[in-house]
Amino acid sequence: MMRKAALLFSLLFALALESYSLTYFVAVNGSDKNPGTIKEPFASIQKSQEVVNAGDTVYIRGGNYAMSESQIARKQGIYSYVTYLNKSGKEGASIKYWAYPGERPVFNYSDVKPQTRVIAFYVSGSYIHLKGFEVVGVQVTLLNHTQSECFQNHGSNNIYEQLSMHDGQAIGFYLLAGSNNLILNCDAYNNYDYTSEGGKGGNTDGFGCHGKKGDVNNIFRACRAWFNSDDGYDCISSFEPVIFENCWAMYNGYSPKFKSLADGNGFKAGGYGGRSVDALPNPIPRNTIRFCLAVKNKASGFYSNHHISGSDWYNNSAYNNGTNFNMLSRLRDNKTDVPGYGHKMRNNLGFMARSKEMDKLDTAESDISDNYFTLRVKVEAKDFLSLDEDELVKPRKADGSLPEVNFMRLKKNSDLIDAGVDIGFPYKGEKPDLGFLEHQ
Repeated sequence: MMRKAALLFSLLFALALESYSLTYFVAVNGSDKNPGTIKEPFASIQKSQEVVNAGDTVYIRGGNYAMSESQIARKQGIYSYVTYLNKSGKEGASIKYWAYPGERPVFNYSDVKPQTRVIAFYVSGSYIHLKGFEVVGVQVTLLNHTQSECFQNHGSNNIYEQLSMHDGQAIGFYLLAGSNNLILNCDAYNNYDYTSEGGKGGNTDGFGCHGKKGDVNNIFRACRAWFNSDDGYDCISSFEPVIFENCWAMYNGYSPKFKSLADGNGFKAGGYGGRSVDALPNPIPRNTIRFCLAVKNKASGFYSNHHISGSDWYNNSAYNNGTNFNMLSRLRDNKTDVPGYGHKMRNNLGFMARSKEMDKLDTAESDISDNYFTLRVKVEAKDFLSLDEDELVKPRKADGSLPEVNFMRLKKNSDLIDAGVDIGFPYKGEKPDLGFLEHQ
């Protein structure tokens, strides 16, 4: 009996310890010699990682954090990792690095210029939740083919929420490994590598997802990408399916003054570059792009990018892109480009493409129905409550969600309302509307 009681006590004590979590603080006026309390905060997130455990929270106070080269946590090969987060939480007890409620921390990397690739936040830990701060001014210093990144992910079960990556030379968010990661309500804008390769900006995407075999269930939800010198979203060479949901892409491939820069696709959904056949994933994954919006991107709004076979495209809206929908595919030899095959397309809507509405789609070899280019409908400006692009860069709501807009929202008398088909998502009326928004 005594032994059972002792065992029960030990179990309860262990559970109590497991549920006990601590809170630490980082502030501009802090010191890494401090204990990390609200009155005596740390100066850096890196220092806070030394003391946190699963379930702990680090609150980052508002203000401008002027990062320096002395803060580089680790150098490895061609990389300099400024903040290196390799400590993991666990299921139900993530480690949280959150902006203090009501405050906005800004990490400025303008003075971090080692002769390497710069990674502002390298995240190899899992069950980490980063929320509510900005990363600006990340530099590119090398002149050859290179890139820098605001966030580079290698862990799993991480959440990147309400982060803003802007006005630098780096890619906003870049996933190279890991599963079950959610990139939620994040913005990447005004990023242009004007240093390497003659300043063409060819590697600076807003968001990139390039996972390996087994890196499943990575989702980009309600993110925005605009005025990035290359593409808004790019999942070239991903060995597992990627989901883009309720995301917006505007003006990619241009500078804010609309100088022509690099590729300039809104959503670049697939492809494997020059890989040999034996280096391709088997099976080739199908990416999903749904309820997304692409506006005035230099090249294509939605682009299959030579993907081998097809992807799933549901309820997307495209406006005033070079080509609104470009479904270009490639044969299994990964050399021969052909019109897109294997695509599944439902309820998509486009208007006012500068070149072509739909390009390089093999309709006989794809599963397409109930799209604006397959229905007997005429898309006109009068179908929409608004075509005011300024709505798309309005501030987010207090909870971080996308602003409420009327851009490309259908008027009540439009024949595009109830013109779609049920694909398993909520809708108003008799049937779903075409496009990324249901009418009000």
